Amino acid sequence: MKSKKPLKLASVRPEIREAESDTDRLVTELRRRIVSHEIAPGARLRENQIAEEFDVSRGRVREAFGVLEERGLIERIPNKGALVTRLEADRIEELFEVREFLEAAMVRLATERGTRETWERLLNVFGDDLAEAVAGNDFDAYMAAIREFRGTCIAVAENETLKGLLDSIYDRVQGMTRRLVLVPGRAMAGFHQHRDILIAMRDGDADRAEQLRRENLRDARAWFQKYQSYLL
Repeated sequence: MKSKKPLKLASVRPEIREAESDTDRLVTELRRRIVSHEIAPGARLRENQIAEEFDVSRGRVREAFGVLEERGLIERIPNKGALVTRLEADRIEELFEVREFLEAAMVRLATERGTRETWERLLNVFGDDLAEAVAGNDFDAYMAAIREFRGTCIAVAENETLKGLLDSIYDRVQGMTRRLVLVPGRAMAGFHQHRDILIAMRDGDADRAEQLRRENLRDARAWFQKYQSYLL
């Protein structure tokens, strides 16, 4: 009996790799501009201008728009084109509801799968230096610490489905989160709440860490409800 020749997988054609690279590049840059509010909510994205700026075809731009629409960052409306999503109060409330469940699960998984040393290190990030920075209205330092907290939790939780869902939500609420921490007292309240969560995580108390994360998000939601007329 003749032995079968091993099957060879066809290599990806260079033009396909280049097309994927162009689309990824577009998605990454447009996402950055939208999330940072460099492109304002409600702004129109024009295919021809973007195609010219990035030196790609309009087909590539439409592919990128499809990815951004799936992530909830833009809306494509007949006869109007692509518009950056503008979050209304009821949609933000919905996102808070979903975040409470997902982030509580994230913290529980991270507590169960992480090491004491991991959370000790993050507790040092949320230490006296950060408390002093927050007291001095250094909100960039606070937001950097929050990003490190979330990033570490997601990495330790080791759940790609959860990561994808939360990444999509974070993209959509990042602008609101930055505005919310500017409300007097909110950043310091959040600082202490994150320290308490991390203490529970360091001690391996997944039940308490999960509950504290829920309370943290409920508190943030209450601040939003109180000041939404100034935030929207």
